[in-house]
Amino acid sequence: MSPPRPAATRPSAKPAADHSIAAIERPNAAGANAPGFGSDVVADTLRALEIPYIAVTPGASYRGLHDSLVNHLGNENPGILLCLHEDHSVAIAHGYAKATGEPMGCVLHSNVGLLHGMMGLFNAWCDRVPMMVLGATGPVDAEKRRPWIDWIHTSRDQGAFIRSIIKWDDQPSSPQGLVESMTRANLATRSFPTAPVYICLDAGLQESRLDKEPEWPDLARFKPPAAPRSDPRAATTIRCAANHCASR
Repeated sequence: MSPPRPAATRPSAKPAADHSIAAIERPNAAGANAPGFGSDVVADTLRALEIPYIAVTPGASYRGLHDSLVNHLGNENPGILLCLHEDHSVAIAHGYAKATGEPMGCVLHSNVGLLHGMMGLFNAWCDRVPMMVLGATGPVDAEKRRPWIDWIHTSRDQGAFIRSIIKWDDQPSSPQGLVESMTRANLATRSFPTAPVYICLDAGLQESRLDKEPEWPDLARFKPPAAPRSDPRAATTIRCAANHCASR
C-alpha cells in the first residue's frame, strides 16, 4: 500500500472557479440596451408579455431569435428549455399550461419542425390550453436567401399546415408588426376558450438591424376578458321554476 501523498500535492477537492466557463453558462444580459435587431424585438416582447419559459429545439430558421434570447436577454424571462425534438417542446408547454393555467412559449423550426410538432399541437388544441408558438421561415425575400439551405427552409404559408388546430396565426413583416402581432396573439391565447396561437418569424426580419425602436403598447390595455358566465339570477329563476313544477 503506497503511502499517502503530502497534503501540498493532493488535488483540491473543489477546483477553482473558472469565470470564463461561468460566463458561457450564464451570459450577461444586454440590460437596458435598446433592441438592435428584429429578433431582439421578439425577445423583448416575450419578456413584456411575462412569458416565463420557452422550449426550443434549435434550428437555423430562428438563429436570430435564439441569439437574442441568450445574448440580449441573458437566457432569463423567458429562460430557454432545450429540447431534443419539437414534439417535446410542445408537450412541455402543454404540461406547463395544464399545471399553471398560463401560457409559455415554444419555438418550432421551419417546415419539418412545424410538422414534427403538429401532433402535440393537435393535443393542445383538443385540451384547450393556452400556448405561444413561434415558428420561422425564410428569408421571405428570395434575394437574401443563401443557396439551397435557406430555400428549403422557406414556405409561403406555414400557418396553413396547422390553421385548423390553432386559434390564431400571423406572419408579421416589420418590427412594429412583430410587436402588434405578438400582443394580439397573447390576448387571443389567454382569452376563453384558450388554445395555442402561432406566429411565423421571417429569418431575414429577425437578423435585420433596426432603423428605430418600435412603439411599445400599454399592455394593461390588452388584458384578456373574464370568461363568460351565466347570469346567476337566471339560474335562480330556472331553479325556482323547476321546484314549482316538482311540487305540483
